[in-house]
Amino acid sequence: MGVLLLINLLTVVIYGVDKSAAQAGRWRTAESTLHLLSLAGGWPGAWCAQRLFRHKSRKASFMASYWTTVVLNIAAVGAWFGKLLPASLLAG
Repeated sequence: MGVLLLINLLTVVIYGVDKSAAQAGRWRTAESTLHLLSLAGGWPGAWCAQRLFRHKSRKASFMASYWTTVVLNIAAVGAWFGKLLPASLLAG
């Protein structure tokens, strides 16, 4: 759980740095990096940062990729969690 908190905090910080860089015309964080952080579990932090900094939330292609990372992350966690449960619980 601590690792997820760190990934989410890191994601918020990187979104903030990228927003600042965009405003100042400096080097930017690659979108693929932002998506990788979301895929790694940082999607809640990304969602919060998009609203907090008003960053990347209006770009349709970015948001489509972002939501894909959310679905993939949730599916991966679900598959992993399903493997941890005893088969008798899954059979219902």
